[in-house]
Amino acid sequence: MALQDMELDTLNLHFKKITALLSAVLGASSLYAALVQAQSATPVPDNGTLDVEQLFAGTCGFCHSAGGRAAGKGPQLMNSPRDDDYLHSRIKNGKSGAMPAFGGAFTDAQIDQIVKYIRALKPREG
Repeated sequence: MALQDMELDTLNLHFKKITALLSAVLGASSLYAALVQAQSATPVPDNGTLDVEQLFAGTCGFCHSAGGRAAGKGPQLMNSPRDDDYLHSRIKNGKSGAMPAFGGAFTDAQIDQIVKYIRALKPREG
């Protein structure tokens, strides 16, 4: 009987650890979703003074590391084999479960500036 009690205690401990881990993962994913929604819901003024590098770092840099020069949660964008129309569409419309849509935050002209920034990415020196 003592062996069965020890096995039950071990199972209960594992169950508690799994429950705690699941809670942490769900909490982190909820936080990420809130951050993404906040980012995509903040429109950029359409006054022609878009600092694309700063915008990219603050909005896209969470997933596209090193200013898009390296893979992170999202793919590396420097030297992307995708064409400009694809990049524009992905930025505007997003990808379910992978990337939020930024069409509500940026105009087509601003998205074009972001695509131009991506195309101009070069490795950092030093």
